[in-house]
Amino acid sequence: MTTAPIENEPVNALIYCRVSSRKQATEGGGLESQEQRCREYAELHGYNVVAVFPDDVSGGGDFINRAGMVALLAFLDAQEDKQYTVIFDDLKRFARDTEFHIKLRREFALRKATIKCLNFNFDDTPEGKFIETIFAAHGELERQQNGRQVTQKMKARAKQGFCVFRAVVGYKYIKSKHGGKILVRDEPLASAVQEALESFASGRFESQAEVKRFLEGQPSFPKDTKTGEITYQRIGKMLTQPLYAGYIEVPNWGISLREAKHDGLIDFETFEKIQNRINSDARIPARADISEDFPLRGFIACNDCGNALTACWSKSQTGKRYPYYLCATKRCVSNRKSIPRQKLENEFAALISSLQPSNDLFKVVKSMFNLAWTQRLTQAKAHQEGFKQQALVVDEQINDLLEKIVNISNLSVIKSFEKRIVNLERQKLLLAEKGKKTTPTKATFDELFELAFTLLANPKKIWDDGQLAMKRNLLKLVFLDRLSYCRKTGLRTPNLSLPFKMLKGDFEGHKLMVHRGEFESPTP
Repeated sequence: MTTAPIENEPVNALIYCRVSSRKQATEGGGLESQEQRCREYAELHGYNVVAVFPDDVSGGGDFINRAGMVALLAFLDAQEDKQYTVIFDDLKRFARDTEFHIKLRREFALRKATIKCLNFNFDDTPEGKFIETIFAAHGELERQQNGRQVTQKMKARAKQGFCVFRAVVGYKYIKSKHGGKILVRDEPLASAVQEALESFASGRFESQAEVKRFLEGQPSFPKDTKTGEITYQRIGKMLTQPLYAGYIEVPNWGISLREAKHDGLIDFETFEKIQNRINSDARIPARADISEDFPLRGFIACNDCGNALTACWSKSQTGKRYPYYLCATKRCVSNRKSIPRQKLENEFAALISSLQPSNDLFKVVKSMFNLAWTQRLTQAKAHQEGFKQQALVVDEQINDLLEKIVNISNLSVIKSFEKRIVNLERQKLLLAEKGKKTTPTKATFDELFELAFTLLANPKKIWDDGQLAMKRNLLKLVFLDRLSYCRKTGLRTPNLSLPFKMLKGDFEGHKLMVHRGEFESPTP
């Protein structure tokens, strides 16, 4: 039997539902069950449900930060001539903070809205308000205790080496055999992030801007804007994230850098190289005007002034467009005197073609590299033991500092010691990782240097078939500095890197006979 509403109470009703997280909203069914109970209450008491306002955020903060509550209050503001009853399932869904509970009650009172709770009767008597405040305070206490318990569990798990926060791009969570969840590679994102990090560490990407440009070109990588851009702030966080090296650190919880349970996308040595680059010279932004149209822009220098040539498209009176390279340096005799793109790039292509070595010379050089690689592997085994011994020495230094810090009362000196200990801990981790590395590597010499030898054997093929990033890398690997271009004589003699000098036999004027004893002990 339907119960009629009390006299002078509004007939129209609004339902407010809230769960503490989006996961509960999508998987737990909490919002639907709350709405169902509130509708049953409304039907039982003769209310006409006009609208439902759901929320999926914690009840600990300001209600103004809840989209559903803001929408509900705005709805009441837009219906000033009408009165509504707001129905919610539990007092905890109203607010789990005493201060905001009282403020929210005041907001509804200003809008002349009546509130109804399925398991609590609001009473405006002094005794009723006191009991209501006690219930609100109990909800706040319970929320804070739950939060403290969750934080304690997260801290304990983080100390064990498990990531307890949202998975970073390139990783996803799966159930761990040790309980809870653990990070694993999430392809193809993991490979894209790994390439970006390793390329920045090695210098293939000279700046964070180039890392940004590379990741923006990866279709699967999540973007920050609708136009497909990634913010520099996000790039900076990614480059300084120890999780990618298989380590975890939470300074706010007093958890120092330590080895994590998941496998890193890069090793710790590569991670440290990235940090050194970020703190040194890797802040120079990449040119935004380098494009597929002019791959040599910024690399070819004007022979008259030494500054890099720029490039542009020029439009004729008929509307046809022509590409040119040119010097934009004021007071230069070649200022604004254009060079047809095809002319310059054809000369460059001919230069690249001339760098292709003969088959016999290439075989000799490859054998030399193979011999050098074998010798380095032998040395690496000895270095591995050396790294382990160095790690023990660093560990002794840390223990020595810890013993000294106990007897120090000066705060500035203590902070100085703590900073030294942190640096030594990082050094110890790096040495320990180097000592663990397996030598020799499982990969064969040909597998490791396949791409390098492809470049050495035929740089012209890389230039013709490669994308813009590959072409720019080719320029860095082949030439030690910019190529100079004279408008009358063309490209000047290049300064080649050592491997290409060897393959070209470009050591005229430096040939000396070496005594046999320099290579092996003289025989009788």
